[in-house]
Amino acid sequence: MTMDWFEREGMKVKFKKWISATAATLLLATSLISAIPVAHADEVSTRTIAEESIYDLLVDRFFNGSGTNDFDTNTQDPSKFAGGDFTGLQDKLNFIGEMGYTIVSIGPIFSTENYDGSMPTSYSTIERHFGTSEEFQSVVEAYKAKNMAIMVDFPLNNVSPNHEWAKDSAKQNWIASTNNGQVQWDLTNKEVQEALIKSATDFVSTYDIGGIRLTNIAGADTAFVDKVIAALKDAKKSLYIISNEASDANFDASFSPETADIYRNIFKNVDMDSSKLMEPFTGDKPTQIMVDSLETHRFTFDSANENMFPPTRLKMAMGTLFMLPGTPIVQYGTEIAMNGEAKPDTHQIFNFKTDEELIKYIKNVQSLRNKSATLRKGDFEVITNENGLLVFTRTSDEEKWVIMVNNTGKTQRVDLTPTQLGEGKMLNGILHEEKVRINEKDVYPVILDREMVEIYQVKNDEGFNIPYMIALGLVWVIFIGFVFVIIKRGKVRRQEQDA
Repeated sequence: MTMDWFEREGMKVKFKKWISATAATLLLATSLISAIPVAHADEVSTRTIAEESIYDLLVDRFFNGSGTNDFDTNTQDPSKFAGGDFTGLQDKLNFIGEMGYTIVSIGPIFSTENYDGSMPTSYSTIERHFGTSEEFQSVVEAYKAKNMAIMVDFPLNNVSPNHEWAKDSAKQNWIASTNNGQVQWDLTNKEVQEALIKSATDFVSTYDIGGIRLTNIAGADTAFVDKVIAALKDAKKSLYIISNEASDANFDASFSPETADIYRNIFKNVDMDSSKLMEPFTGDKPTQIMVDSLETHRFTFDSANENMFPPTRLKMAMGTLFMLPGTPIVQYGTEIAMNGEAKPDTHQIFNFKTDEELIKYIKNVQSLRNKSATLRKGDFEVITNENGLLVFTRTSDEEKWVIMVNNTGKTQRVDLTPTQLGEGKMLNGILHEEKVRINEKDVYPVILDREMVEIYQVKNDEGFNIPYMIALGLVWVIFIGFVFVIIKRGKVRRQEQDA
């Protein structure tokens, strides 16, 4: 055999791999096209925070895009600044955007003595390790152009003793106490209240951000927090305002630290008690839902302690959270199964060279959510919830979805009825491309392997899926054409060799 034969065979192997990838892409694309309605142009203007998804990161730990602000950095010491900056955020805009997040929460960015912004020294100047105010505004504008809003933390309390107010001799009566190396303001002092409100509203008026997360609010009464929220809304009506602490104030979304514990305990292993699944949804407001936070240990840490495979556990958690009502909040590094028990170990520098399987999974699930208003704000009804086996629906006047979560150790079957789905329907699975039709017992037998999530759209049963058949036919046409070209080239080469 000649080298030409080996080359031809190598080309065949490579092309077969390409054909497989093309087929999968085309088939998924046709499934999405046939399953998802086109968003209306006016939909963005009517969105609420319940329809958003938040990617929560720390500027210093994400990506170092510029060396000009790398002073006093040490990537080997997790307690020091690592070099992440606004330029890095702009460089990785597509990475975040392609995962489908609509809000990017970047933590506190005011001048600070700690990499995570926990020791602010000002409410007006930007931390120089992160970049300039012009670079920050450039990031805000770049993300907004891609339909993503930037959210920033504003700490009402617990600042550095070197904070510009704390060092002002005329403001010493503003300080209520000094604990754990931090200064606590007297939040009952009218001057302090007015100064905080002015600082927050000045910031919002200066930069076109889409959200503020008020932090360190434990020492503030509800009436004062409501005044801050009202002033911020007056400064920018469309601004989302949330907190990472429980509060009765008029935030756009509620928060409970128990929420992360509930979902962490449900998804860290199979066959777990899932009876508390609905607890976060008892209030009138949208709720923030997550499996961990930047202040706690990582979900990966919990699942690894259960001797489970974290990426699979994260797929179960992400596939469910993005389909539930509420506002999903995902910490940076979740998509690469970042580990850690306590900060700073939980605040590792993001590694962009890791496997992308989980990233692709998040992209697929969020693509569905972002293109379907029903999956974001449709009516929610639980059909089954038994120790990890969860089936629920999201419904609107336009469409109906069935989400099955098999977070158990074995294959599960759930029989759905025409009363639940309607007459003459079928289930079109999006993630695993399974189709379910009514059987001779007049039920829809939905069967799912262990540790899997499937998202089904309820459609009219019209027989063959024409887009699917077209895509499949196109793949075969391409493949046959390639084989023809290979054979023809082989003949020409043999003729040349004979000559």
